[in-house]
Amino acid sequence: MTHKHHDIELNLKHQFGFDSFRQGQQDVVQRLLDGKSSIAIFPTGSGKSLCYQFTALYLPHPTLVVSPLLALMKDQLEFLQSHNIPAAKIDSSLSFIEYNQVISDVRSGQTKILMVSVERFKNERFRQFIESVPLSMLVVDEAHCISEWGHNFRPDYLKLPQYQNELNAPLALLLTATATKEVKRDMARKFSIDEDNVVQTGFYRDNLHLNVEYVPQHKKESVLLDYLSTKAGAGIVYVTLQHQADEVAKVLKQAGLNARSYHAGLKDDLRQEIQTDFMQGKLNIVVATIAFGMGIDKANIRFVVHYELPKSLESYSQEIGRAGRDGNKSDCFVMANLDNISTLENFVYGDTPEKSAIEALLNHIDTETDQNRWEMQLIPLSNQTNIRQLPLKTLLVQLELIGVLKPLYAYFAEFKFKFLVDENQILHEFVGERAEFLREIFLFSAKKKVWASFDSDGFFKRHPASRKRVVTALDYLHEKGYIELQSKRNTEVFEVNSALLKVSELAKDLANYFQEKEIKELRRIASLLDFFQQDTCLSVNLCRYFDDDHFNNLEKQGCGHCHVCVSGKLNIPAATTAIAPDLGKLQQTLQELEFKFTQVIGEPPTMDSYCRFLAGIASPFLTRVRARTIQGHGMCAEIRYADIRQILLSLK
Repeated sequence: MTHKHHDIELNLKHQFGFDSFRQGQQDVVQRLLDGKSSIAIFPTGSGKSLCYQFTALYLPHPTLVVSPLLALMKDQLEFLQSHNIPAAKIDSSLSFIEYNQVISDVRSGQTKILMVSVERFKNERFRQFIESVPLSMLVVDEAHCISEWGHNFRPDYLKLPQYQNELNAPLALLLTATATKEVKRDMARKFSIDEDNVVQTGFYRDNLHLNVEYVPQHKKESVLLDYLSTKAGAGIVYVTLQHQADEVAKVLKQAGLNARSYHAGLKDDLRQEIQTDFMQGKLNIVVATIAFGMGIDKANIRFVVHYELPKSLESYSQEIGRAGRDGNKSDCFVMANLDNISTLENFVYGDTPEKSAIEALLNHIDTETDQNRWEMQLIPLSNQTNIRQLPLKTLLVQLELIGVLKPLYAYFAEFKFKFLVDENQILHEFVGERAEFLREIFLFSAKKKVWASFDSDGFFKRHPASRKRVVTALDYLHEKGYIELQSKRNTEVFEVNSALLKVSELAKDLANYFQEKEIKELRRIASLLDFFQQDTCLSVNLCRYFDDDHFNNLEKQGCGHCHVCVSGKLNIPAATTAIAPDLGKLQQTLQELEFKFTQVIGEPPTMDSYCRFLAGIASPFLTRVRARTIQGHGMCAEIRYADIRQILLSLK
């Protein structure tokens, strides 16, 4: 049904307080209201979310929004609730009562927008619920995560087109700020979206000044301090590694600047405190890894500094996109040298599982399958197969897509609780069979000092009750304040198609798949290096990279304010030649690693394990042998991975 332009504008003013749509928003809204699934590609901070928030008000059934981050859901939910739009989220922070209330409100049609993470679909209870609710639209936030050509590929996103079909959601809306031509095509193909329904606004933002300067590594601290002495207001300094964030923040604080570090190694409450202080203007500068960014919607960020080269052009565009959202001039400064190229490449190599590890995973599935059922806990499986958690998730999704695995449900293998009210007092609150049922749960919960652990194996051998009833009972006691409940060891259960589980053939195909991914990622780094050394306008080239034809208006004269337009082409000298390791020390280090590996793992290291150890790249097996305690760990961190391999081959 087509809605009149005038009516839409009136409702925009009434519901959201905006006088008019931003560029591209109404084009997307009108397509959706006409029943056409769409893709919205707008720059960071340009109002992509409004496209679904506004449209959802016109649709007969709830809109389901899939978001990759809890922080994004929290911010968008607060915005919706402040405009009296009935919206809710389902995540692990909800209490039992809150969860049931959300379910009830969605079922009744009271809730217009429901937000979840993609991982929520693994929860059998959620999937049963959401499949029973009629939906009008599925929204995929940060939709580039679905593309294996993309820079933030998330394996679980690959299943979203399948979920849309299973949920019978007639509309899909994909939102992203960064999509190359390949990624756009990939997203559209997976969701069967017509090319005419891809709405892309201009990538270029004339208030962002792109500056790049060659800065040798030993001069970076002083150059950064000089730069910041000329800047006022809030800013972000991006670094590559966690320890770097701490070190640079310490230097800035010692110089009297209001700065703090932020990275994934900090506790959740501390990260939240730093983010809140930054958003409220109590903190001027955050020195951060890429862990800081998504969900940061602060209008007056005046500068974004890349202390090291960013991971990719996609990362660069997202990170500079956090500056100047108020439309005022903001500076984006890259302190470029090629010394951290090996670090960027090592991130790529670290996520490529060895063929032998893939075979170990497939053999594990084969031998542990019982009556076509296989149970898996991610961390122990990662430690057992020597595959890091992200590539392990990717492998499992690939096995789903080719039909080897079918996810059934997930459950917690361990429940612990402590009594907040005397055990007998609790039992007195219940009568008959319910009291007896709780008594038996308590009987099969061995108490160690404070916490009691529920023995599920013992209990279910004696009782015909369902696991669901036990969990519901413990949840109820927790909500009533009688006990404090903790659940651990999330276990996923799959159905296995053994006829398709051909280990050697699959291992070869999956190893090739990861090799191709590795090549793509290395090409992405090469594109980044080429970009910063262009002899034509950086703004034009950034638009061209993201397939934005709006750059045609700029192409002849350039933007006039990027580094190339102002100062000309930047030539970045070759990386400082890394010093080859002393071969005697290297041999001694490798012997110690081999001894520890054989002792703990039961077999010597593979070539890749040796390379990763020398490069300082983590792996599950290296963690198990406590590789960091071996002298010489990371001794080749500044040498490119391929060169480390050559050094090792020369020793044989």
